[in-house]
Amino acid sequence: MPVKIIENKKIKILRSPKYNYTFNKINGMFARWGKTEKEDPNYCEFGPEILDIEVTTICKGPGGKLCPFCYKGNTPNGINMEFKTFKTILDKMPRTLTQIAFGADAQATSNPDLFRMMEYARSREVVPNITVADISDEIADKLVRYCGAVAVSRYADYDICYDSVKKLVDGGLDQVNIHFMLSRETYKDAFKTIDDYADDPRLKGLNAIVFLSLKQKGRGVKYNSITKEEFKKLIDYAFEKKAPIGFDSCSAPKFLNAVKDRPDYERLEMLAEPCESSCFSSYIDAEGKFFPCSFSEGCDGWKDGIDVTTCDTFVKDIWNNIRVKQFRNTLIKGKRSCPLYEV
Repeated sequence: MPVKIIENKKIKILRSPKYNYTFNKINGMFARWGKTEKEDPNYCEFGPEILDIEVTTICKGPGGKLCPFCYKGNTPNGINMEFKTFKTILDKMPRTLTQIAFGADAQATSNPDLFRMMEYARSREVVPNITVADISDEIADKLVRYCGAVAVSRYADYDICYDSVKKLVDGGLDQVNIHFMLSRETYKDAFKTIDDYADDPRLKGLNAIVFLSLKQKGRGVKYNSITKEEFKKLIDYAFEKKAPIGFDSCSAPKFLNAVKDRPDYERLEMLAEPCESSCFSSYIDAEGKFFPCSFSEGCDGWKDGIDVTTCDTFVKDIWNNIRVKQFRNTLIKGKRSCPLYEV
């Protein structure tokens, strides 16, 4: 099937009979459609749009305290992905790729090759993004230089988060978000974060507060999920306060349920992207092994990943691997709701 990709420094366009997209490299706007603009394709046969790649498992945590609900369970003892491995992986990726989400540490300092990797991604016309928690002025400057978007994780010590947000915004980055993991234990702080958006000057210029649903994995097994009713209460409060919000794809079904009675439901539905794993996105760990997503590591069928570094081509050997196809088919049949966790 013919596919045509056109791009420059500002935009990337893919056109084919059944799958199409337009990606703005400057502001991150992405539009995807199928045969017609009203048709939503189930997956991209040509390869992933987004790559989530873990470049380190070493983390000291924000303020030197390990995150109590880190689903990766990272500690100061871990490994770094080498630049050579990163380059090998990126060189195998198809041109459909638009962005990379770097999985790093709280300070973005554990892997000494991180910014070399980002620079190489830029040279391949792929936009780097990252999640951090506690960054210095020097690191903020580098992130502003290379990244399209940066998320700052919000933990109990909110000053660390808000100070980091301010550094990035002051540096000139437009797409700065707060990542907030929702659980019964953190629920009250979610409302405080919404209030802080209006009241704390450090959050002036923040793009959005992005809520992440709990998956009980790693250190997160000790935390408890909120109910659909509690989730709706939070979303309603955010709309009432006119706070800009977002959510991970895992939360899309809950979000749509929360807004189903709103008059602007159709518009909001267009903004809600359900699980993309193996359909439009891929995850590769620090050892260069593919999994559908970072939460699938160690789950049934994914006790071991698929080595990307030794494959011939990513699309042939990984994207069209029988295990990946099975996961994708299960996901699509389940209307792209998480098949692994109660979200």
